[in-house]
Amino acid sequence: MAPGPRSLMPIALAGESVAAGFPSPAEDYIEKTLDLNEHLILHPEATFFVRVSGDSMIGASIHHGDLLIVDRSRMPQSGNVVIAHVDGEFTVKRLRKTKSGLELVPENPDYAVIPITPDAEFEVWGVVLHVIHTL
Repeated sequence: MAPGPRSLMPIALAGESVAAGFPSPAEDYIEKTLDLNEHLILHPEATFFVRVSGDSMIGASIHHGDLLIVDRSRMPQSGNVVIAHVDGEFTVKRLRKTKSGLELVPENPDYAVIPITPDAEFEVWGVVLHVIHTL
């Protein structure tokens, strides 16, 4: 689904970072507002969102039900997580270039690597840039 017109929805950004080690005293003020569009969507006209079904990418912290932010304008590189269309099916996998060609690699040992054969219908629909999931 393509994003609609850019809408502003400012969200408060705390003036201090949060310590991941020992706690730090909280600040009593807000530094500025933050628009997530500025940080998550680099090319609005080429960005789409897709919900994940399945668990083949859990090793990459992509879980069933997560929302992926995908950029179609990015040139896919070996090592990128991509949305691919293979023989009439969509999948999210890590793209890997090998001596013999391309393959789509799951991040769960319960799933097999998908080799991209010369006779396969194959297209990368976009590069996954962000994963949104609830803790």
